[in-house]
Amino acid sequence: MPSGRMTISSIGVVGAGVMGTGVALALAYTGHRVILLDVAQAALERVKVKLSEDVRTYAVLSGGRFGGMASDALTRIELHDDYEQLGGADFVIENTTEKWAVKEPVYRKLDAVCPPHVVLAVNTSAIPITRLANLTKRSAKVIGTHFMNPVPLMPTVEVIRGTHTSEQTLATTRKLLAQMGKDAIVVNDSPGFVTNRVMMLMINEAIILLQEGVSSAREIDLLFTRCFGHKMGPLETADLIGLDTVLYSLEVLRENLNDVKFEPCSLLRTLVNAGCHGRKSGEGFFAYPSNVVRRA
Repeated sequence: MPSGRMTISSIGVVGAGVMGTGVALALAYTGHRVILLDVAQAALERVKVKLSEDVRTYAVLSGGRFGGMASDALTRIELHDDYEQLGGADFVIENTTEKWAVKEPVYRKLDAVCPPHVVLAVNTSAIPITRLANLTKRSAKVIGTHFMNPVPLMPTVEVIRGTHTSEQTLATTRKLLAQMGKDAIVVNDSPGFVTNRVMMLMINEAIILLQEGVSSAREIDLLFTRCFGHKMGPLETADLIGLDTVLYSLEVLRENLNDVKFEPCSLLRTLVNAGCHGRKSGEGFFAYPSNVVRRA
């Protein structure tokens, strides 16, 4: 069935981490059936609890907008660990770890199990879309969808057109995002795209300032929230994204752009190696004893 005329109702979401669960909930809130897949059984067990916690959190943070949808949303999300379950999906959004070695086999599997008309959307922070598309036999149907965290609350998605992405694929993606109540800003393919090519530099430089003792984490963030009107400072933003994701994104930018300005600072590496990954682990530049999601 040509993707331009298809009804987009069943969505495959690959990866049950922070972004994957956020995407799954955003889809379920807007009436879509979600096939949430992760090959790690431990991740699927954790996500059962996390989804229930998150629907309560979003009910509050949305000002009650999602309050009456919580129980219905959860019934629309199916958890699986078998890629074959994605054979009935109309559209697939991939959210695995920001490492080429992880993503490469995922795209080969998706290309094998998904019908030819299905669009594969890459929710990545920095990896070029064209490089991933070339792993498949459907490069015209691969597109970037860079969702922002927390996904259900953020109104805009950075959509990345790969070298071979077709107009039909772009139209199908816009249609799905509109069904989710989200706007699309379309950019061309480049490592880090627009948002993370700028933001990762800012975050890395803020960490360097902290490492050098120029200021405290709290004061660095206060300068951005009070002087520039940002909702969150760069260090709290890094905690929300995940310090491991920030590190991997900087490494991708350093490798693909061959520019030393993207070299991750040593304090970031130390924190990630210590398991301090930010909000999702309970500790990063700040402590999060309750792990409550906040709007970025």
